[in-house]
Amino acid sequence: MQIINIGVVGCANIAKRSLIPAILDLKDEYCLKGVASRSGEIAKACAEQFGTESFTGYEELLDSGNLDAVYIPLPNALHSEWIKKALNSNIHVLVEKSLSCSFEDAQRLNQLAKEKHLVLVENFQFRFHRQLSIVKEIVAEGRIGELRCVRSSFGFPPFPDNDNIRYQKHLGGGALLDAGAYPVKIAQLFLGDDIEVKASSLYLDPECNVDIWGGAYLQQSNGPLFAELAFGFDHYYQCTLELWGSKGKLTATRIFTAPPGFSPEILLETAEGKEVISVESDNHFRNMLMHLHRLITTGKGLDAEYEQNIVQARLLEEVKLKAHAG
Repeated sequence: MQIINIGVVGCANIAKRSLIPAILDLKDEYCLKGVASRSGEIAKACAEQFGTESFTGYEELLDSGNLDAVYIPLPNALHSEWIKKALNSNIHVLVEKSLSCSFEDAQRLNQLAKEKHLVLVENFQFRFHRQLSIVKEIVAEGRIGELRCVRSSFGFPPFPDNDNIRYQKHLGGGALLDAGAYPVKIAQLFLGDDIEVKASSLYLDPECNVDIWGGAYLQQSNGPLFAELAFGFDHYYQCTLELWGSKGKLTATRIFTAPPGFSPEILLETAEGKEVISVESDNHFRNMLMHLHRLITTGKGLDAEYEQNIVQARLLEEVKLKAHAG
């Protein structure tokens, strides 16, 4: 099996906590060639922690000449710049959500990736958890009847540090691009790509001038189904998917964030009663990296990823525009 040489552009917590350990675990698929930070000290500490090479400055890592792919967990506002530089260096890209801060940038970047036949994946790792597969099977089997409505919420209490990047407008902060991206993404998995935002609301914090909570109503353009979404940084924790059907209802309460070692539960309610379905623990970071490896080594499925990226960016833009117009 081909081993992919991968580098990490930025020493973010999610990289150190989840992605780098998963990369190191996949020894037959990946070789971690280095980590980069604008701070040489931070890069060195991270590299020593994971037994790899450190690079001072992101450009230095991209220019090292021994990379097949990079993982970019930088603040949202820096994604477009470094995706473009990686693609122009003929390097495949895995980037944290949200891929960009604008629909226009997302279109341009995905077109560039397509022209170069390079992988560009937005890291929604929940797509690859066993839990979502089971939810899809239950719906496909008709156990809740015909789908009528999708509801999803992702929100959590305020961050303890006021200088958190999620509160910084110039870094692409705000709840929509962070927490809101998840329910927007999952709505597409059950309603399809031909959907549009009919209404939305974003609450701007007067001090940091970024949205800290909001919601949206999405509807199929040529169908009857709709989704009700809510998200935020100033909430009692919620991480839910609810699928309401003609004969039953399905609820998953850790749909986006079930970590390795955790066994989530799915509640299925019908006229026959309630059933709790225990899902075996899974590592969706590892599964996502295996998906990335297949894309890179086979060259198949790239167009589907580009399309997903563009639809996601369009819907996020529509949420912003509808909220500001209202």
